[in-house]
Amino acid sequence: MTDRPTGSEFGDGEPVVRDKRRIDPDTGALREPSEAPAPGPQPGMPGTPGAQPPRDPSDLIGPSAQEALLTEALAERTADLQRLQAEYVNYKRRVDRDREASRELVIGTVLTELLGILDDVGRAREAGELEGAFKAVSESLERVTEKLGLVRFGEKGDTFDPRIHEALLHNYSDEVDGPTATMVMQPGYRLGERVLRAARVAVSEPTEQLPGDAAQDGVPVESSDDDQAADKSAE
Repeated sequence: MTDRPTGSEFGDGEPVVRDKRRIDPDTGALREPSEAPAPGPQPGMPGTPGAQPPRDPSDLIGPSAQEALLTEALAERTADLQRLQAEYVNYKRRVDRDREASRELVIGTVLTELLGILDDVGRAREAGELEGAFKAVSESLERVTEKLGLVRFGEKGDTFDPRIHEALLHNYSDEVDGPTATMVMQPGYRLGERVLRAARVAVSEPTEQLPGDAAQDGVPVESSDDDQAADKSAE
């Protein structure tokens, strides 16, 4: 086979003859290829210049399917973050609640031990003996306890409440309309909603609530807590 390239390609204008026959016409032998492919990676193979990188499996699906996969993955990650955030918030609330409860317990324990001293200060004040340095120290102590949240309660004339009052004496009187603390023998104290010590009082009830026999005789009746409980059980 004869190729006849133009002179512009070879410069001399002379024809060039290339014999590409596989069988030698003179000997009849099979010819070896004159030009073997160069060893090494061929163009278009991975790792060679101009080669295309391996395709991502997501490239094999359509845009709609890719968007659906991304949306699902985003929803899963968002749900994980929301769950972790909720767990952290609950944990923080629980820790804060436990810390506050422990703090109140410790403060309550300390204040309970100081109630006897506060009683002594109150008795000294009533006796007019709270003077000088003793007065300054006692007032400083009371300010500290108030700052910690200690509240004193129990006054003469308060309506009797068994949740915060402890009745040491009981009688009947025409001057009250219901169970009333007519004498405070020892004040009560509370810390927040917690009662550290109930107020110890004398309780008076209206005369019309006298038992039948005592009402006929016109004799006022005084009783202890056990007698009061017995009276109420009888009613």
